Amino acid sequence: MAQSGLVNGQGGTGAPLALRRLTGAALDAALDDVARLRIEIFRAFPYLYEGDAAYERDYLQTYRDSPGAILVGAYDGTHLVGAATGTPMREQEAGFGAALEEMGFDLGRIFYCAESVLLPAYRGRGVGHRFFDAREAHARALGHDVCVFCSVIRPEDHPRRPEAYRPLDKFWRGRGYAPVPGATARIAWKDIGAEAETDHDLQFWMRRF
Repeated sequence: MAQSGLVNGQGGTGAPLALRRLTGAALDAALDDVARLRIEIFRAFPYLYEGDAAYERDYLQTYRDSPGAILVGAYDGTHLVGAATGTPMREQEAGFGAALEEMGFDLGRIFYCAESVLLPAYRGRGVGHRFFDAREAHARALGHDVCVFCSVIRPEDHPRRPEAYRPLDKFWRGRGYAPVPGATARIAWKDIGAEAETDHDLQFWMRRF
């Protein structure tokens, strides 16, 4: 059954911005818009993702198949301007949480906060905190007491790193998350200008409730 909830804020155009927590059929209906947001926003450093509709269909299938999945959509009127997703770790692709399991963590207790994307005009207004609030509340309602997410690992001297780039470490730590030393995942995607997909390492961050 689909679930939804609203939190009001201000949109980039001055119109009320609504955050809706969606699961089930409502989540499924929003995934094409989520794909468009991912393609647009993840072109930026550190992702440098060369968007591909076929890749998006395969990737987002996880959220269609996962009974415990949640999508938090940020709407300016009827227009989706941001989104955050999550699933129980056990409902992610097999092996994704292997590094955590090998370190002795119980994957059955872990909820994975996946992407969090927001158009630039709507940033700096607390939406990121609301995304985490909604996903963490959903995780607790499912009986999980640990949340994790991944950050992309890029070298400090990467040629595409913008001079003004600042990672979100301060924001994440303020939410109570910290990197798990030695715990990484690997996901393949095609970088901008690349001819084929390559593997990318991602750092796990964790918060216990």
